[in-house]
Amino acid sequence: MYAEERQRTIVNLALHQERVVVADLAEQFSVTTETIRRDLDVLDQRGILRRVHGGAVVAENVALLEAGLAEREPTNAAQKARIAEAAQAYLPGANGSVLLDAGTTTGRMATLLHPGALKTLVTNSLPIASQLAANAISVQLLGGRVRGVTGATVGAEAVARLAKLRCDVAFVGANGISLRHGLSTPDAEEAAVKEAMVRCATRVVVLADSAKVGAELLVSFAALGQVDVLITDDGLPDDDRADLLNAGLEVVVA
Repeated sequence: MYAEERQRTIVNLALHQERVVVADLAEQFSVTTETIRRDLDVLDQRGILRRVHGGAVVAENVALLEAGLAEREPTNAAQKARIAEAAQAYLPGANGSVLLDAGTTTGRMATLLHPGALKTLVTNSLPIASQLAANAISVQLLGGRVRGVTGATVGAEAVARLAKLRCDVAFVGANGISLRHGLSTPDAEEAAVKEAMVRCATRVVVLADSAKVGAELLVSFAALGQVDVLITDDGLPDDDRADLLNAGLEVVVA
């Protein structure tokens, strides 16, 4: 197991158990206690876990709760609609391939697609796949377990499938965006799928309303340097926009 995979699992354990213990983790992963301490130090420095005697707990400033699709859909609806419209300019063309992440903003983008717009569209979203199929658009749905709260497929099957793909553009959602923590989301399994999407795309376009900027959720799935474009709304403060531009992102305000 790579260090990043082990650390992601540690975070997930901390979320469900409230506290993780060095000795227990070392036994579980068959590594030394020194290795686990280094993992916990990394997670502490990233602001995800807080080191305590003998282990670590989830950092107080990390958001843990995740609203369901029905609850999130009406939130910032006008902004999401503008973002989805602006995202059309980044489609690769009729012969291109696209990854479309699960989420309400990516879902709005899906409603704007028409038959023949793309050669290949791959998604991990059950609602998006159903919507596109109903509109006579060819779509490939990633396998795996379906998370009820987001309608997204997650797990080893989805990650393994993405590892074999190379797509022109990935349109990815995020629950949080910050300079320190990068792109983040509350669930470790969903973060793993998003991370795999970022890795297999030639270009990464993030769709996120301005309320997400500055937020830090539990699990980081990409650094800002791995993102090409952020499409957001006009609620983005000038200082935050300047910081994102300095980090190398193209920032589009819809």
